[in-house]
Amino acid sequence: MITIYKNKKDIPQDMEYIELNDVYFNQKTASILDERAEKIIEEIDGSKRVGKYKIRSRFDDIIIDIDKLSAGCKTALNILYNPDKIFCLKECGNNALEVVYSYEQGNVYSDYALIPFDMEAVNTKTASEEKIISDYEELKEWWGNEE
Repeated sequence: MITIYKNKKDIPQDMEYIELNDVYFNQKTASILDERAEKIIEEIDGSKRVGKYKIRSRFDDIIIDIDKLSAGCKTALNILYNPDKIFCLKECGNNALEVVYSYEQGNVYSDYALIPFDMEAVNTKTASEEKIISDYEELKEWWGNEE
């Protein structure tokens, strides 16, 4: 399950935090994609990977560069391929959030609630506690509590 941080001060010093998912994807993650990326690209953006750096767009069925993926899709791929880093969730729409929340591992940050309706369980971390939450309303409340 993913681990969620809601305060930047709670991010461990030994973990890298990435705010600009688009840039990180284009510079780092795009070059290490494998077959796992194909399902995510199709699920989030409705596109099909047709080469190392090419996708078939769902719009007009044209071939475009992989850097044209949505920011939400890039964020989901960043999290999948870099589980040792923490990525900002703010550019994710519901379709990308559903994928991210289904991951077995990964680290994310947002200072406000970003929760898909169809969530299972996540690990939440603050300076004072670590807790597994598997209820939408409870997670929403956790995000709303000031510490």
